[in-house]
Amino acid sequence: MTDLTGRPGPADPPEATDPNATSAHAREVGVGPWPGGPAAWPDDPRYDPELLADGDRRNVVDRYRYWTIEAIRADLAGRAHALHVAVENLSQDLNIGSIVRTANAFNVAAVHIIGRHRWNKRGAMVTNRYLDVRHHAEPDELLAWAADAGYEVIGIDNGPRAQLLEEAELPERCLMVFGSEGEGISPELLERCSRVLRIGQYGSTRSINVAAAAAVAMHAWVCQHAGPAPD
Repeated sequence: MTDLTGRPGPADPPEATDPNATSAHAREVGVGPWPGGPAAWPDDPRYDPELLADGDRRNVVDRYRYWTIEAIRADLAGRAHALHVAVENLSQDLNIGSIVRTANAFNVAAVHIIGRHRWNKRGAMVTNRYLDVRHHAEPDELLAWAADAGYEVIGIDNGPRAQLLEEAELPERCLMVFGSEGEGISPELLERCSRVLRIGQYGSTRSINVAAAAAVAMHAWVCQHAGPAPD
């Protein structure tokens, strides 16, 4: 693939275009410096001069190789899905990072964190840099936003009134709410969800990890509304 200048683009990393590259080198994460030095760099403001000079070892898809964080954020935001997800941060849960990472993978419009501003970002693998992450001190703030934006609030929980996610028709303007590991969604927020959906399970455990549940639920929405994934 080439960019507008006719030079190799981010989908053609240097090692991918080098027939003499060894298999060991091909297994390295990311790409090395842009071949040819500064004189060969693309004339495109999306590209980061430091990454062009030093290589791009980030965990990003090939189309974003050498792009600045700001350029990636802007491109993702321009084609983000209507889905929003929220998680109650009652225990500074490490799973929040995993949920943020999955939300980035499905290009969710935003992740809303309810409760304390601090959360363990290790699980996010820096994907929070490319995603809109918002904080709400209380559930009322989140619910007010949802009402103003015209979003249906759907709780993902396995409580008494939960219906099967697999059988549900999900709205396009959907705000999925997840609770903390162990405690689940707080009663005050759960009562104000228009629906509560659960993931069908076939084993002996009563619940699954909240980050895993979020991935399943987001994928269910994607299957109904997002269409084929880009190359």
